[in-house]
Amino acid sequence: MIIGLHHAQITIPKGAEVEGKQFYCIVLGLEEIEKPDSLKGRGGFWLKVGDKDVHVGTEDGFDRLATKAHLAYLVNDISYWKSVLEQHDIQAIDGVPIPGFDRFEFRDPFGNRVEMIQEL
Repeated sequence: MIIGLHHAQITIPKGAEVEGKQFYCIVLGLEEIEKPDSLKGRGGFWLKVGDKDVHVGTEDGFDRLATKAHLAYLVNDISYWKSVLEQHDIQAIDGVPIPGFDRFEFRDPFGNRVEMIQEL
């Protein structure tokens, strides 16, 4: 039986960890957590998001703009996040409406699709 979600993983290009941490830890304010020693040599970094983890791995040869795959971050002030992203020249794109939610999406600096969603 599946009992929950442990983590999700996205990828950034190999060698882009500094830029990735700048965006995810500084702009989005997510907390970096330490990777186990056995995985540190593989590149990337891990983040804490609420009670879940997001693993940011490294991968070349992949067009992140060509996929609908994404993470959706649950927020409590969607207007704040639109403003933060605008300050960093990141365009918010309105998503298809879902009853009971306000949401938008954007692409991170690497092309990954990201969604911000707020329950109304």
